[in-house]
Amino acid sequence: MSSSKTGLAWFKSSYSGTQGDDCVEIAIAEEAVHVRDSKDVSRPAFMVGREGWQSFVRFVDHA
Repeated sequence: MSSSKTGLAWFKSSYSGTQGDDCVEIAIAEEAVHVRDSKDVSRPAFMVGREGWQSFVRFVDHA
């Protein structure tokens, strides 16, 4: 877990590679789930509504 100047608690995806590639981090906030590339945290993150995130996770889980 890492923090940023925004105060969000970022968690690395358990599906991210261990070699430093394909790394995604998320931060769960009350209104949305924030997503960023952990290899370049200077790039802006994007937000997904909680319902949209849940749909995405269900889709990936069944893929």
